[in-house]
Amino acid sequence: MNFSRENLDKYIDTVIKGQTSDLNVPVEACLVEGPVEPCTIVIFGATGDLTTRKLAPALYNLYLTGVMPDSLVIVGAARSEMTHIQFRERIKSAVNGMDMSKWDGFAKSLYYQAVQFNSADSFNKLSKALKTLEKDLNPKGNKIFYLAIPPSFYARTSEMLGNAGLSLESQNGNGWVRIVVEKPFGRDLKTASDLNKTLHKHFKEEQIFRIDHYLAKETVQNVLIFRFANAIFEPLWNRMFIDNVQIIAAESLGVENRAEYYEESGVLRDMFQNHMMQLLALTAMEPPSLLQPDFVQDEKSKVFRSLRPFPAHDSEEVLVLGQYASGTINGEPVAGYRQEPGVNPESVIPTFAGMKVFVDNWRWHGVPFYLVSGKRLAKKMTEIVIHFKKAPHSMFQGILGEVATANVLTLGIYPDEKVSLSFETKNPGAKVCLRSVRMDFNYRQDYAGPVLDAYEKAIMDCIQGDHMLFWRQDGVELCWSFLEPLLEDCENCADRGKRLLFYPAGSWGPEAANIFKSERS
Repeated sequence: MNFSRENLDKYIDTVIKGQTSDLNVPVEACLVEGPVEPCTIVIFGATGDLTTRKLAPALYNLYLTGVMPDSLVIVGAARSEMTHIQFRERIKSAVNGMDMSKWDGFAKSLYYQAVQFNSADSFNKLSKALKTLEKDLNPKGNKIFYLAIPPSFYARTSEMLGNAGLSLESQNGNGWVRIVVEKPFGRDLKTASDLNKTLHKHFKEEQIFRIDHYLAKETVQNVLIFRFANAIFEPLWNRMFIDNVQIIAAESLGVENRAEYYEESGVLRDMFQNHMMQLLALTAMEPPSLLQPDFVQDEKSKVFRSLRPFPAHDSEEVLVLGQYASGTINGEPVAGYRQEPGVNPESVIPTFAGMKVFVDNWRWHGVPFYLVSGKRLAKKMTEIVIHFKKAPHSMFQGILGEVATANVLTLGIYPDEKVSLSFETKNPGAKVCLRSVRMDFNYRQDYAGPVLDAYEKAIMDCIQGDHMLFWRQDGVELCWSFLEPLLEDCENCADRGKRLLFYPAGSWGPEAANIFKSERS
């Protein structure tokens, strides 16, 4: 190393102070990639819960951050009759509590159009209204249709858009056109395939954005960077050094106002077919040759194809199902699932699942992946925990009666966005005593700039046409193919109720699922 004054300062910063030098990268430079084109965002279901809780705050915060296009049109579409002014007031209530210094400018981009989802005439009126609005504000005609509506309306709405000519690109004054579909993508393989066929009647694959907000979380994206941009861990990321992998997505909330949906889905369809499979794929995938959407999607699909099929009609060894009973959350008593409004008092729908799966390829053969997700657990958290194998020989064994604990790497997704590594050290003192310590890194460390949340990131990627963090259809169908035999076994067995283990709300699930659980504080 050339120890010039400049290099010496960098060396002191990095090695002695334990921090990197200021890279002088403007924080805005990392928020978006390239110029953002003018566009129109049409939100179907504009009066619904998703728009109020997630989309409205996300769109306004993007405007506050300054990354939205200068020419922006946001059109709310729902069955209710409403004026533009009434819609603006509704959105203002949804973002109340945020920085309102730029509200007046944002409000000018908000419009409303009543739409009846079964009326062709209604969609033709929407088409005319969009052309009028876009004449000055978005002359290129770029459009995003966001389906923030119940899944039962996806197919019909996409057909209506197509029949009204709204799916066409570079014709009739249109620029690019994209459609955003929220999960669930069907409730089994057949319905997922049928939905895909319907979407493809009028939209090309590159126009379809199947959103999974888990993928847009900053720490989820960092799993790839952590693995492939650092030479420290990738050589150890295989069956030779890793004993098991545990992935948990725990929720402290109950079913809330989603009883009707949850009674049809349960935890396997709600969480495992999408979120859990994606976290598994990011952890297990091979490095893509380029960090480009199709290359990354290809490697994920390879993981899904490598999943070992579940044993036929005998899933008890690889699956534990549970349902929350009454208990205590944060010191407050809460009802059990069967006592929730809208839930069948004798429901056998699982709210917890612990699953053991294997990825049968060269890298992972024989390494169990434990996937855990449930409602009304002790706290809300999502993390990926890598348990390395113990040292093959302990020189302390038989001398001090101690065995070195295996190293554990934790990738915290929520609420602690961090990387944590445990390793063995010597306790201070004359006697040799081992102790485990942790080395932690928080993703917000040394960063004070704006951060896009999951929906904000997903919206910006859609505007820029980036499919990296969205599902591709082959991945959707491969995951349904993997889970469908398990679902059939669980839902069609004669003793379905007996397989369901009850756990008190506020716990970490059924005792029988201990093998699936990582170490949690």
